[in-house]
Amino acid sequence: MHFFKILYDELIGFFGIGQLLETFKTGNYNSLLTLNGILSTISPLLPLLLLIEIVRAMLYKKFKVSDYKVPFLIYVCNRFLSRYLSIAAVVFCIGLFEKYGLIKTSFTWYWLIYGYVIWEFSHFIYHYLGHKVRLFWCLHSTHHAPENMNLSISYAHFFLEAPYADVIRTSICILLGVNPPLLFLIMFIDGTWGAFIHVGENVLKDARLGFMNRFILTPSHHRIHHARNPLYMDTNFCNLLNIWDRVFGTLQPEQLEIPPEYGITRKINSKNFFDVYFGEFLYLFKDVAKAPGIKNKFLYVFMPPGWSHTGDHKTAKVVREAYLNKIETVVPIVVTAPPELEKEIS
Repeated sequence: MHFFKILYDELIGFFGIGQLLETFKTGNYNSLLTLNGILSTISPLLPLLLLIEIVRAMLYKKFKVSDYKVPFLIYVCNRFLSRYLSIAAVVFCIGLFEKYGLIKTSFTWYWLIYGYVIWEFSHFIYHYLGHKVRLFWCLHSTHHAPENMNLSISYAHFFLEAPYADVIRTSICILLGVNPPLLFLIMFIDGTWGAFIHVGENVLKDARLGFMNRFILTPSHHRIHHARNPLYMDTNFCNLLNIWDRVFGTLQPEQLEIPPEYGITRKINSKNFFDVYFGEFLYLFKDVAKAPGIKNKFLYVFMPPGWSHTGDHKTAKVVREAYLNKIETVVPIVVTAPPELEKEIS
């Protein structure tokens, strides 16, 4: 019976309906007038969308257990490994840096706009480092390893990535004056949207969301962020507002003639939990072990993925620039008709 109680609690926790069930049991609906009550009402939305996604895939005979198996195993693993680490990281950073905040903000709509712009900046920094520093890529690559796109990918993270991300994001936001209640609201909005943008084609075929594609980062933008196509590599680092991708030149719209190829560039068994979860650490260890000298060993840890002490770099920047240069140097072929055919046409 204890096992079934644990299983029941985990299911309730996954779907985020604990607060709603408590409200129904007590009959006290006043909690829905509070922020926590509103958030508890919205939180089951994404697990419900995931369930709809799976059901639609089954109806259209496109459901593959392998597409969801590894993200599910990662979710289960992380429930035990990182259940409280991220919360502890946020609380620690608030306590450490709040007194050093440059300005003081309040829980108002105009400070919400300010706070969200700052949050997106902090998210950009964390996300950019996750792609540009080999050690941080080892934490982040688990999220990019799956070779399909569906909502379960939003649960596929190495257990230390969330604490590392929250240390960077919380520290920047608190130092720039975003007060904790405002930060928690922003985290909820951003987390909800950040999960939604992984929605698969079974639910949302055209992920550009019409005119919104020009003003925010849509699922279309995030799908190509997960792509290994040279054109799409290391683009669209923001989450909702695309302001910092525009500022730093990393905004890349989806090109319909270039469908995204999901996954990472190295050969990987994306159906193998251990390769997805620990594979990049293993390859980093091998590179460090064979690197000559302390300097090169250090550089393998902190230079971008694909950096080599031999100078034969295959970083995302090198690969993308080579692809773009190749496109620019292609000379269009002009086909002219024979003189006699030109006369007939005229």
